[in-house]
Amino acid sequence: MTRIASFAPVEGEAARVLILGSMPGVQSLAAGQYYAHPRNSFWKILAAILGVPVTAAYEERIHALKGAGIALWDVLHSCVREGSLDADIEAGSIKANDFKDFLLRHPGIEVVCFNGATAEKCYEDHVLPTLQVWGARYVRLPSSSPAHASISFDAKVAAWRAAICAQPGVPPTSLPPLLRRSG
Repeated sequence: MTRIASFAPVEGEAARVLILGSMPGVQSLAAGQYYAHPRNSFWKILAAILGVPVTAAYEERIHALKGAGIALWDVLHSCVREGSLDADIEAGSIKANDFKDFLLRHPGIEVVCFNGATAEKCYEDHVLPTLQVWGARYVRLPSSSPAHASISFDAKVAAWRAAICAQPGVPPTSLPPLLRRSG
């Protein structure tokens, strides 16, 4: 099996939300784009929240994320995995991304959202022990993966919207306009 590596983070200067996946799937790696699998609902969920069309060019969708204060990355820098399923990641091969440096660049991040249980578990096991005390709120979201279709699309959108839009100490009027409109 071959070692695969994730992408650089999508990060804007005013990031306040960090969405973390585990590792891009085969189609995403081939396309060089986050969540490129056509059945993955990530971009559909974010379209419902941000109002950017799911059919917009990838660069436009990334621009919308940054404009809404959302950073996007994966917990894993690299691993050995056959196929796209998180369950197939070889545990001993995991190398996490450098979150110390990332968080120094983005002190405004208030909430970290995990796109599914594997991202959360990998973060707990491989990242959290390396960080000093940090006051972010952590939220595990229902996975946008097509392998996790037991939750309805509307329920996923509601959970994602609640995590991204509703933050302690942030009144709705201070949210970026796209998020305020969707609230």
